[in-house]
Amino acid sequence: MSRAAIRYAKAILEFATEAGKAEAVNADMKQIATSIAGSQELKDFLSNPIIKIEIKKSSVEAIFSGVQPVTLKLFKLLNENKRFEILHQIAVQYNAIFDEKNGIQVAKVTTAVPLTPELEKQVLAKIATFSDKKITIENSINPDIIGGFILTIGDMQYNASVANKLNELRREFSN
Repeated sequence: MSRAAIRYAKAILEFATEAGKAEAVNADMKQIATSIAGSQELKDFLSNPIIKIEIKKSSVEAIFSGVQPVTLKLFKLLNENKRFEILHQIAVQYNAIFDEKNGIQVAKVTTAVPLTPELEKQVLAKIATFSDKKITIENSINPDIIGGFILTIGDMQYNASVANKLNELRREFSN
């Protein structure tokens, strides 16, 4: 993460907080981060030095047309400073700072199949044993874990996957 992206994110959060729109801008930033992460074409477009900065600004404003006025100010600022290539980093950083300020912690849950409401309850129950913060669950799917889940919060990891249990059994039998 570039220091510039962190500075932009903090500044935009400050503006958004003053305007009473921090949560709405957080939703904008999530949309921006997801869109850029999911589109190699958009990443390439924003980082291409040949494309004129005005074209980048008008394109970004068209792509993200329903955003808050504070988010539009960010686009204007990035245009003035010719820094559209760090838009994704700014969005990700904004989300992280917003969550931290609001006592929200992101729990990354890896499952073999998409989370069911039942499994989500189990995961939230496990999280409650070691975190008193509000939790947002981010689910990623990895069929290699066979079943169960792997929970990561900050630097802690709880591995309740079938693949992990099989590996433990393998180690036990090989000793």
